[in-house]
Amino acid sequence: MIAELARAAKREAEATNERRVLVCAGERDRGVDAAYDVVEAVDPASVSVVSTREGFRFDEHRPRSADELLGRTREVVVLDCHEQFVPNALGRSVGAVDGGGLLVLLTPPLDAWPARRDRFDESLAVPPYDIDDVTGRFRERVVETMRSHPGIAIVSLGATPEADDVERDGLTGVIDGSPEADPASEVTERRHAAPPNTRFPAGAYEACLTGDQVRAVAAFEALSAPGNAVVVDSDRGRGKSSAAGLAAGALALAGDDVLVTAPAFRNAAEIFARANELVDAESGRALGTAGDDSDRRIETTAGGRVRYLPPAEAAELPADPDALIVDEAAALPVRLLERFLDPSLSVAFCTTVHGYEGAGRGFAIRFRERLLGGPLAVRDVHLDEPIRYARDDPIEAWAARALLLDARPAVDEAVSGAVVGDTAYRTLSPDELLADETLLGETFGLLVAAHYRTEPNDLARLLDAPNLSARALTADGRIVAVGLLAREGGLDAETRRRMYEGERVRGNMVPDLLTSQLRDEEAAAPRGIRTVRIATHHALRDEGFGSRLLDEVHAEFESGGDTAGGGGDTAGGGGNAAADGVDYFSVGYGATPRLLRFWQRAGYRTVHLSTSRNDVSGEHSAIMLRPAGEDDGAENPGRTLLDRHAVAFRDRERDGLSDAHRDVDPDVVGGALRACSAPVSIDLTEIEWRSVIGASFGPGMYDSAPGAFRDLALAALIEGDNESDDDALDDREKRLLVRKVLQGRPGESVAEELGYVSTAACMRALGTAYEPLVERYGTDFALAERERFISE
Repeated sequence: MIAELARAAKREAEATNERRVLVCAGERDRGVDAAYDVVEAVDPASVSVVSTREGFRFDEHRPRSADELLGRTREVVVLDCHEQFVPNALGRSVGAVDGGGLLVLLTPPLDAWPARRDRFDESLAVPPYDIDDVTGRFRERVVETMRSHPGIAIVSLGATPEADDVERDGLTGVIDGSPEADPASEVTERRHAAPPNTRFPAGAYEACLTGDQVRAVAAFEALSAPGNAVVVDSDRGRGKSSAAGLAAGALALAGDDVLVTAPAFRNAAEIFARANELVDAESGRALGTAGDDSDRRIETTAGGRVRYLPPAEAAELPADPDALIVDEAAALPVRLLERFLDPSLSVAFCTTVHGYEGAGRGFAIRFRERLLGGPLAVRDVHLDEPIRYARDDPIEAWAARALLLDARPAVDEAVSGAVVGDTAYRTLSPDELLADETLLGETFGLLVAAHYRTEPNDLARLLDAPNLSARALTADGRIVAVGLLAREGGLDAETRRRMYEGERVRGNMVPDLLTSQLRDEEAAAPRGIRTVRIATHHALRDEGFGSRLLDEVHAEFESGGDTAGGGGDTAGGGGNAAADGVDYFSVGYGATPRLLRFWQRAGYRTVHLSTSRNDVSGEHSAIMLRPAGEDDGAENPGRTLLDRHAVAFRDRERDGLSDAHRDVDPDVVGGALRACSAPVSIDLTEIEWRSVIGASFGPGMYDSAPGAFRDLALAALIEGDNESDDDALDDREKRLLVRKVLQGRPGESVAEELGYVSTAACMRALGTAYEPLVERYGTDFALAERERFISE
């Protein structure tokens, strides 16, 4: 029965150049046997198996490593969903199946599957919750979509093959005995002539499989001259990376240096494969590819090359490339993409509209506006024609719905004109989200728009993780702002001990960092609510909706709020924050001056700035806390936690800014310090005051007492107020204090960076910057010493 159904599904898939899914629902061993029956029945040229088991005679991948399938095409992919059903693996497995191919899913019995718990569920059961608190709503959604979408066959496996039962055959009836066509072979045999007056070799166009690809390659010719930008977007399977690779190869053949970047090298592998093929075909050979992820390259006999660098390194624009190609641009932060807008460069941005890896819509919503208003001439190309399967492939539609790959916020017209004060605050319970497709789509769509790396796993977390919950502001019933919250801390002494001694505890990001990295064994005892993500509809940005949402969250949990966990666990029932299980609020994010100001205004204070940069964004992560409840003098665990870590941060930065943080952006340093709540005690000796006053009012030298200058700079930056007219220092002076005094950079490099005419002028400006600091912090002795120079 399985073999016959597989052959029928394969015939229909091949005849339509579509894909089909065969669900084998039952016990695992019977499912594995059924998968072998499918493979034997259809005799595919290529098979991959995604499973926690080993020993298959086919290409094998573990569920957590299914991203290895990206950029590959297979005739049959078998996904074993029994021991570890990873949503990301489902998306990537679907994406690897070629037109005319089959996706075989091995699942428990479908009616029982949502109640089963596996190793992925264990990852959602973060302390203090356990696996019994995890729900199966995401699986409910997957099962419902399997049973309602065309092209999906479901077989309930019995104890023996004879006992198997076909719940649905998944056939669409499109061939009905008519002569079989093979559109797939027709597509792969098509070749396109080069347009007239092209710069690229004809082979670059002859390698294209669709007219869309030809248009994309032609647009890439603009990269031959600086000052141009090309934007290529498409759904998956449309050949945008292949087109970019053909263009990269053509540019390298002309002697250009082409720099390629992407979130990881695997994302750019298709570009290098196509570029290498073109170079081989046109020049007889490519001089080679070499190295690891940070040193992939193709060199040509004309002196050109195609090379790869990770995004943060590529943003430094090393060795002045002639052209830059950014693949999977939507999966990179907007702040990093802006660094590629160099008028001396030509740059291409290739982006997936609905990605299996989590392609945030920050590119489409925010970055495109800045691109169009920037210094580059922009050309847009959209690829719509699928290459590997037919345009109306039902499995693409199924995956998009089941995994919400096409989730979008409410349309602009539905929310335009919304006023902050008129919005309603509400809890978004997982049951409500599961039952309301529009509500779920608008909520998840905003979360996708808020972050460059939102993926199918996050949808499962939203619906099933017991430590997560969502809050929203609505206007006329439409979601205009959403926050994803995680409950952290409240861990017992034994768990805290294990954390302190090096054991990682899932889902408790802030307590884990404070305990394991910052060596505070009691940090995981207080109970916190962390804002994982917060998003405002792009049509309503900068109008106060995010701040209003945070105010409501604070008020809810400080007054005996609703549930803090998606699994239904209440935060408590008393009348104050501590009794309700909330001692503090926290947030962690890639630090920028703008975000630091936002969270400071919301009452959050800095306790940590990471020493390393994020590999993709190039940013240092900031951790900030806000105590819950009133600061009325009563014992407050959240206040105590903040106070001791604010002091530790202050002391750590005094020395760390000239070491691990020596290269951090001075505006980020200034913002992080300004949001530190620890006071700075100035206790300089008379000799030190003489040195400071001599350098600021007289003939003294900064180098005579660097520690004194550092203490005063730290105090000025922590206690300064950017929102006040009487701030002692302007922005340039603050950058000067960070770069020269706290980070210890050479005067000549500081002068060049900050625009001083000479090193001497820079050092004179440094002395001037200390004059108001002497006024603010000077002792009677210091002020008397100052008078000696003023009177003269």
